[in-house]
Amino acid sequence: MAKLFPGFVPLYKTASRLNARQTAPWIAIITLLCLTSFLAYAWIFPTLTDRQGLAATIGINPAFSLIFGPGHNLLTADGFNAWRSLALGSFFAGLMAIFIVVRETRAKEDSGEAEMVGSSVVGRYTQLAVGVGLAWASSVVLGIVTALSMIAVGGNLTSSLLLAAAFTASGMVFAGVAAITCQLGAYAGTASSMATTFLGACFLIRGYADTSPDTGWALWLTPLGWLQKIEPAGANRTWPVLMAVGLALVLVVIAGRLTSARDFARGMLPTRPGARRAKYVDNVFGLALRLQKSPIATWTIAFMLLGTVFGFLISALGTVFSQNAQIAKLLAAGGAQADPVFEFISTILKILGIIAAVYGVGVMMRLYKEEMEVRVDPILAGAVRRPKLYLSHVLIALIGPALALIISGSMMALVAHFKGVDINSWQIIEQAVIEIPAVWVLIGLSIAMIGARPPVRLGAWLAIVMAFVLTIFGPMFKLWDWVQGISPLWHVPNVAAVAPDWIGLLWLGLVLIFLLVAGFSGFARRDIAIV
Repeated sequence: MAKLFPGFVPLYKTASRLNARQTAPWIAIITLLCLTSFLAYAWIFPTLTDRQGLAATIGINPAFSLIFGPGHNLLTADGFNAWRSLALGSFFAGLMAIFIVVRETRAKEDSGEAEMVGSSVVGRYTQLAVGVGLAWASSVVLGIVTALSMIAVGGNLTSSLLLAAAFTASGMVFAGVAAITCQLGAYAGTASSMATTFLGACFLIRGYADTSPDTGWALWLTPLGWLQKIEPAGANRTWPVLMAVGLALVLVVIAGRLTSARDFARGMLPTRPGARRAKYVDNVFGLALRLQKSPIATWTIAFMLLGTVFGFLISALGTVFSQNAQIAKLLAAGGAQADPVFEFISTILKILGIIAAVYGVGVMMRLYKEEMEVRVDPILAGAVRRPKLYLSHVLIALIGPALALIISGSMMALVAHFKGVDINSWQIIEQAVIEIPAVWVLIGLSIAMIGARPPVRLGAWLAIVMAFVLTIFGPMFKLWDWVQGISPLWHVPNVAAVAPDWIGLLWLGLVLIFLLVAGFSGFARRDIAIV
């Protein structure tokens, strides 16, 4: 190891300490997804009749396979957990691994840190090995934690180990994918976008294959499809895990060969030269828009696709809910509205709102990155005042997610309308619009933290995780209102209710104003580039 990767051990130790705080939330989310499956199953489906109804409902309706995959052995808690957690958990594990590899390799080349480290006794492949090794180690830790957690709450040993192994294998595979895109892309953002797009395509192909009996062959086109073949609590196959690990090794070898074939801090894919004139980048607002152009396009397309997918899912809900009231309760997160279909739509829009908050927080984190890489100082040295610079990114962080959520809701309404769903399409769009204040509050936390106290900026990500957990599992487990009220999304009324309570939106507006004032006043006074 020392001869092949000089300097690996000290670099890995340093990177692992810095990476722990950013990896822990991913492990916690996936573990919580598994644990709540066991708890929810015993509560919502206590009798054999309830469980048989669940199995029949899931089996006859392929719409649920689009998101969760097919259900195997839903008469047991292990089978229910595998159905609910395998596809989503594998997706999140892949996303975690992608971010780790890009952060530890390509991002450090962009910032110049890799060049400084490489000037010492560090081999050509060492930094790539550190990034991949860290992603693989995090994936293994994820597998161990989830396996022990499932076994602790009564999960079957073999099923729990295989489900956890699927999460680990997914992380290893997409770490290899990210290692390759880091060699192809000219910048970290490009490499990350390419890898996450590939992951999203793999998830959609897997969903497409699972929803149609005539397209099972498509599962072989994606490693997420291979992992679906494990069938934890069913067939309990081990060879898909071995296939995925083998693919991960091949991808890393390819990435290593590409590393030796490219120039340092440059991607193998050529970049276009910049425009001869500044065009709209001749002011601070145009510059902010230019910096965020790729994320804006990527997120907008993603929300269009998500809205379309969920629109098709809505079209199948009427039959499902009429056949099984318990599955309606589960998928609508325990809502008590008269129309379970619209209650489910409201829950889906809340989930999309949480995803939109990730988009907005990412915009603000990009500004902080620009600050730490000493690209904000030259701007402020001129005639640009701090509030104006901050406003340029805040506007994108608020308007971008709002438009994305409206687009997604509109696509859901459009698809549901053409599929003949008996529901008011305008109410779907209206529900998407009133989710925006809650999304802005989540984004407002990052605005306040980065503006006033950058060292605590990770709290913005933790707030999104907490909102996700409370939105999905709070009503299901009948938590107290004051606990669920911690999530801004809980205060958003259901427009299809007989008498919607609009007071919550007023409180959200006041909280948002407070956060914006804290962010702008803090950025105007504090030192630049606070770690």
